[in-house]
Amino acid sequence: MTSASHDGRVAELTLFADYHQIHTFNEGSQPDFADQWTGQAVADRLVVTEDAVAIGTTVNVNVAVSVEVLDGSPADDSTEFDHVAEASIRCTSGRLVVMGCTDYEPDAQRFAVEPGWLRMRICQANLDRAYEVDIDSDEDPETMERLRVQIWPAAATAQVVVKRWLPPST
Repeated sequence: MTSASHDGRVAELTLFADYHQIHTFNEGSQPDFADQWTGQAVADRLVVTEDAVAIGTTVNVNVAVSVEVLDGSPADDSTEFDHVAEASIRCTSGRLVVMGCTDYEPDAQRFAVEPGWLRMRICQANLDRAYEVDIDSDEDPETMERLRVQIWPAAATAQVVVKRWLPPST
């Protein structure tokens, strides 16, 4: 995992999406998503538990991840992305961990958030190009998969896929 910048509210990260996953969770929780990747979860690119989210990625290499901690719901700009999903999680610790699936947790980035329920909007871009290049996608910014994770305090609501990406047919 590398971090280009992190000011507590916004961070630009490069994370290794081992097993095609990025994890976001309440500090102190011990998420285990192994048995939760159902066919629907894979299609939604999302597994959600009460205090954690696993984001499914197209590639199994480094991906660019932008994390934004917001005070309220962001404007809808889903037309700029390939896949957009939202979910709610509870963060009792007031610190949210963002990391690659197999990263070393003590070294993972942490973000101060309002303790309680949070809403997350996960936007994914450049998926067709990353899919096409696959294992070499992280060698060029033009082909690297990009994720934006926006987080804000909000009452718990149902998980939803706002915009769905499907791999190109071969």
